[in-house]
Amino acid sequence: MSEHTIKATGRNAGGKGASRRLRRAAQLPAIVYGGTAAPQSIQIEHEQIWLASQHEWFYSSILNLDIGGKVEQVLLRDMHRHPYKQLIMHLDFQRVDAAQALRTKVQLHFLNQDVSPAGKTSGVVVMHELTEVEISCLPKDLPNAIEVDLSDLAIGAVVHLSDLKLPAGVELPALKLGKEHDVAVVVAKHGKEDVEAAGAPATAEVPATKASKKDEK
Repeated sequence: MSEHTIKATGRNAGGKGASRRLRRAAQLPAIVYGGTAAPQSIQIEHEQIWLASQHEWFYSSILNLDIGGKVEQVLLRDMHRHPYKQLIMHLDFQRVDAAQALRTKVQLHFLNQDVSPAGKTSGVVVMHELTEVEISCLPKDLPNAIEVDLSDLAIGAVVHLSDLKLPAGVELPALKLGKEHDVAVVVAKHGKEDVEAAGAPATAEVPATKASKKDEK
């Protein structure tokens, strides 16, 4: 797991007026909370955060937040962007306890789709139903992303949450809620025009969840 450091300084003034003054000075208001310490208001150079926000690690990695020389490990929990300007308005960070499992979302990286049977067949549409998943793990086991190898994806196949190969120490909380939460991640099926040309119903749906053997009988 790569380490990334965000430098910040503490701030005392609060309210909308203080936040506007910070932004005019190219600073970004933020807050860090969680753990045994009280919430702390901080400020960060906007350019530093803007550059970091262009990378996937900023959203799914544990960050070293350096507040005036005191370093805390945190996760980004919320980001407010300006509705139309290229500006970040506010950030929320949550402190991380190395001994406690955390829940966060990570991106899915789809590999080898173009060489799969479905990917190489004309008229077959491969749909990514999910692009990120919520995971649970200790901070030391947090992956930057989860890879989904589609090299064997067949026409008509459905990849469910339970089919994902997870890194050691990583769990999917949704799977503990019942089989109805074992939703589709990837679906490979013929496009609408191909289905109609073959005389099959164009509105046929692919099940979103994996049925148990008992249900299939």
